[in-house]
Amino acid sequence: MNKFPMTAAGHAALEDELKQRIRVERSRLVQRIQEAIADDSNLAENSEYQAAKAEQEINEARIAELEDKLARAEVIDVSKLFGDTVKFGAAVTLIDEDTGEKKVLQIVGEPEADVKKGKISVTSPIARALIGKTKGATVEVEAPGGAKAYKIRQVGWPEDHQRNRERP
Repeated sequence: MNKFPMTAAGHAALEDELKQRIRVERSRLVQRIQEAIADDSNLAENSEYQAAKAEQEINEARIAELEDKLARAEVIDVSKLFGDTVKFGAAVTLIDEDTGEKKVLQIVGEPEADVKKGKISVTSPIARALIGKTKGATVEVEAPGGAKAYKIRQVGWPEDHQRNRERP
């Protein structure tokens, strides 16, 4: 079984989704199916039944996927990480060398990656290029639109940890 890294927050979010799908969605869909059967017992022609069954299959597939991801997750407490070297859990401030645009990206596990929220997968090309580098380094990333160069302006860690590290 291949383990993969995940932040504690990402793990908790997947657990919450799993609980929601098991406790709420599963029973809601069973009730929806029962109501559809009560309305029309000819299941082959019952579109509400067919739709509810399809939704139930999707929910069950997602439950299985979540259970698998949670079983294989290696939770890393990023609040205990520190230093100037980019590694899993780091929030990296980058400057696009072509446009001067600033980006802040956190390197997280694949299941919790969300580019819109600034969270990139540890397996993404940009994360692979950043890992092991330090503040001030320039990295080149092969992107679909061609190579992009970024300068690492800052390597940060969770705020709670920053405060703990600064205490005597």
